[in-house]
Amino acid sequence: MKKYLLVMSALAISFGAMAKLPAPSEEAKAKAAEAAAKTSHGNKVADFQLCKSREKVAAHYHKTHKSAAKSTVPATPACVDPGAYKPAEQTAAAPAAGAAPAPAAKPAAAAPAKKG
Repeated sequence: MKKYLLVMSALAISFGAMAKLPAPSEEAKAKAAEAAAKTSHGNKVADFQLCKSREKVAAHYHKTHKSAAKSTVPATPACVDPGAYKPAEQTAAAPAAGAAPAPAAKPAAAAPAKKG
């Protein structure tokens, strides 16, 4: 009899745990999105730091090993610095704040070589 009551009480508790939770509020959704953005930025920073350390190790290796300096080094993409973290409110407000982004500056024309 005790086993039967124990099983029934366990079933009753488990059905209560499977009850559907209410939908999260807008504030909770915003906090979750902010946490996801922070985590994503943290991952980008970690990737950048790893990339820089790999470049440093490779440069040291090629500097200290003469045979490695002769070998061809495969081209790898440059490390991209993600910059400082900006909350979503700041990034959303930045484009809407005003003028269009400034056009990129044109490179200066090369001066003609002097004959000497």
